[in-house]
Amino acid sequence: MKLYHSPTSPFARKVRVLIREKGALAQVTEETASAMSDPQSLIAANPLGKVPALALKDGTSFFDSPLICEYLDATLDGPALFPAAGAERWRALRFQALADGIMDAAVSLVFETNRPEAERSEMWMARWRRAVARSLDLLEQEVSLLDAPLDIGGIATGAALGYLDFRHAAMNWQTQAPELAGWWRDMAKRPSFAETAPPA
Repeated sequence: MKLYHSPTSPFARKVRVLIREKGALAQVTEETASAMSDPQSLIAANPLGKVPALALKDGTSFFDSPLICEYLDATLDGPALFPAAGAERWRALRFQALADGIMDAAVSLVFETNRPEAERSEMWMARWRRAVARSLDLLEQEVSLLDAPLDIGGIATGAALGYLDFRHAAMNWQTQAPELAGWWRDMAKRPSFAETAPPA
């Protein structure tokens, strides 16, 4: 299998962390792709032109990080990172959905900030910042639930917080969510996260 990714994409980082937690680096080749350049190899794997995208040997491809992660978890050996059923599954998927929403808002802020100043929408930027702030408040309240064995909820949350550190340091989110910040400091030391950290 081949994973098309960007080293700065939090969604791709989520998949890359999962691959390492599964001990499956020998089974998935990682290829860097600049999505904004519309490389043909990426477009062939994902008509949406986004990373991550996973190309299988039989020509099938998967896109969107939740789908890719669940497919890899189901088909690769190693610890199960998607709880099979019940309350634990819904807890993990809920955290993944919240973390993906943080990433959506944070990535949108980057794109909007990179537009010429006269073309930026302060309304949308403020809305995305509020969404991130509210989500961090919820994570701070529920951080003890992340202390369970690592699963897709914790992986996604770590990818989201790492992206805030990388692209939005001025938010100083750790002050708003000190317990969550402590959880992330410990999680960031885990080899799967350390090896996938975005470039300094």
